[in-house]
Amino acid sequence: MPDIIQLLPDSVANQIAAGEVIQRPASVVKELVENAIDAGASQIKINLKDAGRTLIQVSDNGCGMSDTDARMAFERHATSKIKEANDLFEIRTMGFRGEALASIAAIADVELHTCQHDQEIGTFIHINGSKVIKQEATSCACGTNFMVKNLFFNVPARRKFLKANSTELKHVITEVQRIALANSDISFSLIHNQQTIYELGQDNIRKRIGILFGKNSTQNLIPVNTETSLVNITGYIGQPKHARKTFGEQFFFVNKRYMRHSFFHKAVMQAYEKILPPDSIPSYFLFFEVKPESIDINIHPTKTEIKFESESAIWQMIRASVRESLGRHNVVPSIDFDQAGSIEIPLPPKNAGEIRPPEIEIDPTYNPFEEEKKFTSIPDFANTPPDNKKAQYWEKLYRDFAQEEEEEAPEEFPNEKHINQEQSPLEIKHEEQHNSRTCFQFKNKYILTPVKSGLMVIDQKRAHERILFENFMAVIATNETVSQQQLFPHTFDLNPADAELLRSVLDDLKVLGFDIRDFGNNSFIINGTPGMLDNSSPLEVIESLLEDIKSSATDLKEKARENVAASLARASAISYGYAMKLEEINQLIDQLFACSTPNFSPSGKQVLTIMPIEHFEKLLK
Repeated sequence: MPDIIQLLPDSVANQIAAGEVIQRPASVVKELVENAIDAGASQIKINLKDAGRTLIQVSDNGCGMSDTDARMAFERHATSKIKEANDLFEIRTMGFRGEALASIAAIADVELHTCQHDQEIGTFIHINGSKVIKQEATSCACGTNFMVKNLFFNVPARRKFLKANSTELKHVITEVQRIALANSDISFSLIHNQQTIYELGQDNIRKRIGILFGKNSTQNLIPVNTETSLVNITGYIGQPKHARKTFGEQFFFVNKRYMRHSFFHKAVMQAYEKILPPDSIPSYFLFFEVKPESIDINIHPTKTEIKFESESAIWQMIRASVRESLGRHNVVPSIDFDQAGSIEIPLPPKNAGEIRPPEIEIDPTYNPFEEEKKFTSIPDFANTPPDNKKAQYWEKLYRDFAQEEEEEAPEEFPNEKHINQEQSPLEIKHEEQHNSRTCFQFKNKYILTPVKSGLMVIDQKRAHERILFENFMAVIATNETVSQQQLFPHTFDLNPADAELLRSVLDDLKVLGFDIRDFGNNSFIINGTPGMLDNSSPLEVIESLLEDIKSSATDLKEKARENVAASLARASAISYGYAMKLEEINQLIDQLFACSTPNFSPSGKQVLTIMPIEHFEKLLK
């Protein structure tokens, strides 16, 4: 029997490695920019075409590479930063030449121009699908210039699963934001299809936050600065009143490397406990400085998940640091025990006379056990003779009430004037309750209403999402747009990533009834909103819409208007915690059961369920 285990060729092995490291154009941008930072660059330029599908060009003014290093950089397991195994536990750099270049060269057409600062002649290398096409000396600027063309040209399955250009560009912008925040001393420029998205100079962190996330964001920041023997924590947190209901401006960095850490996020949220609006998430930009040997950055291929040696201790420090910063800026109420001067006690007026202590009257004959005797036995109402006087007054009261109803009864229903004498008032009341709908709101989140088989529980937010979604789809089907013009138009600024995303859906929003104009420089104005929306803040709807689109797994390119309608319904629906009036509850139920699919929300989540009466009987056995 022949041998079946064989060694893979380098080209195939590199494509398999690329599946882990290079997932989309943003992955290529991340690896190349981090290599430029490690090369000591102070200026990095990123040029994209078709969101990176056609071209990704990253140039820097770093130290450059020799002709031998340039060729070795594309080999697997080639590095200039690690000499022995112990170096893996003392990594301070972002990446290193050769870590991802072999994977990139396996799935793209790559051209490299590089030159060292003390050399006059540089090196040009052309690699296509792991095959070296050309290597020669050339004249080029000092530093390194990578051009990655036709990404995934030889892996059509992976190229097919790339999203729309707007979605891929969003991921690139997100990666650039993370790197730019951690390296405010480096200037960055990002150009897409000859249009400048970012032009960042060498700034401080606060100014860079303002450029990346809007001018108004810097006015809401609170500084954090804590130094300990275990970790140094610096950065900024947002004020509670400006917290948003969606994620987007929450960043952790350790040794200038971006990371995701749900455990540390809970520490920040606990520091904001009881001072945040309901279901709101504050913004934060926190930078940790720790010893490299106390963390492990190699537990994830993209190195965004990092394991800490003393997570519990750092968790306490994060919570205390954030809490202290909130207290220093009078966000958290506190008592100042070190205030100068003494407490002023007002003196009594001169004509107050003699001041006497208050007198307390005591009843020496009071016996508390006598009161307990009154409640030791339950009265027997069945055998207690009725009070004839009270019964007489109640019959008179009801007789007057029945007579008043008879006088006010409409002439169209003469049969309702006469009440069956054999029927008691309690039976009449019971029938009236049975014929009317009984429903109420529970925890400002669920609507409960009895049905024939048990108790129906309705999720108020999901129900409203379904109603709005079908209304939006009806508007799209009939093309009958009803827009309600704003008396005072809303002008707002967005960061470049959100601005690009909003531009991609403006036409679909116009069909749904939005009148939004692009003023340039990432500024927009809302002149009108859909007439079916009853929202006092259209800006909140737009922000929630953008966050929902960013977190959505579907591609806007496919069924674009349906996806936008679903996202807009989720952004516009009433939130949990909203107290509804009885009329609103009845209207919501009527509109829900008028929908074609009342049982599920646009995202496929269950809207209602019925708890059978047998379930209650089992609970009460």
